[in-house]
Amino acid sequence: MKKFGNAGFYLLLVGIAIALPQLLNLTSSGKYQIHILTLGMIWAIAALSLNLILGYTGQASLAHGAFLGIGAYTFGILLARVGVNFWLAIPLACLFTAFLGMLVGLPSMRTRGPYFAIVTLCFNFIVFKVFENWKWLSGGIQGQTVPIPSYLGQRSVRYYLVLAFLILVILTERQIVKSLLGSSFIAIRSNERLAEAVGISTYRYKLLSFTVSCFLVGLAGALLAMENGQLDYTVTNYFYSFYILIYLLIGGVATLSGPVVGAVGIFFLLDRIKSIGEFRNLIFGLVLIVVIIYFPRGIVGGARQFWDWAKRQYAGRRGGVLE
Repeated sequence: MKKFGNAGFYLLLVGIAIALPQLLNLTSSGKYQIHILTLGMIWAIAALSLNLILGYTGQASLAHGAFLGIGAYTFGILLARVGVNFWLAIPLACLFTAFLGMLVGLPSMRTRGPYFAIVTLCFNFIVFKVFENWKWLSGGIQGQTVPIPSYLGQRSVRYYLVLAFLILVILTERQIVKSLLGSSFIAIRSNERLAEAVGISTYRYKLLSFTVSCFLVGLAGALLAMENGQLDYTVTNYFYSFYILIYLLIGGVATLSGPVVGAVGIFFLLDRIKSIGEFRNLIFGLVLIVVIIYFPRGIVGGARQFWDWAKRQYAGRRGGVLE
């Protein structure tokens, strides 16, 4: 019964997400709000990709901003300069991003803890400088245009496409986490040396997790390029790596719904308060501090903890009445 209840709840959320564009179109700013929600879901895919390597394998990557930009530019170049079909360009961009992720992971996965974070951050900085200075690659000041098929011209259509990819990524990551592969990832996160002692090839599994994570963030980059229609070198900015990390921390690490709640919720909140200018970053920082201090497991983890506490309290009172 509990499993059916959870399935019904998630189906309800999907139904609300499907109906949301139709409701927003009834308002004067509906098209803009659909655009913001679409971007929020794209960042949710990026946060889910980091969740795989950080939440379930325990490796803090600070290079996802670079891989996001690489996926975006690969997608844009394939469409605009090579003339590849839209539906073929998306998996090719993901595969190329994953291939580069594997190459970066081969040496960097031999480091641990903060050293891995420093190595990946240095890589992100190098990629940013490469795209900033190689005008033939990034397009310079003009950037790179991203042509898309005419049937994707409406914002609501792109919204549904991104929603479909978000659901697919959630289901895929869930299958990975529930599988034997996911158990190996979690064992590495819990105690890497113990995992090695019981025969788990930690280097190979960490490299696999990092490669799959880069594949997913490459997908987020391709969808970001599709939604914006224009790229410049700032899409590889290392600040994006921290944004993705913050979305994940606020939503909840090692949960499937946490990255979605953190990315969509915070991105939408920041857009709503953009009129206050730079002060919104102050509010963003305060939210992050409050979550880290009072909800170390994120919003979703805190909500689950509160729900478990409420159930125990209810069970205790009910048991006292029965006695």
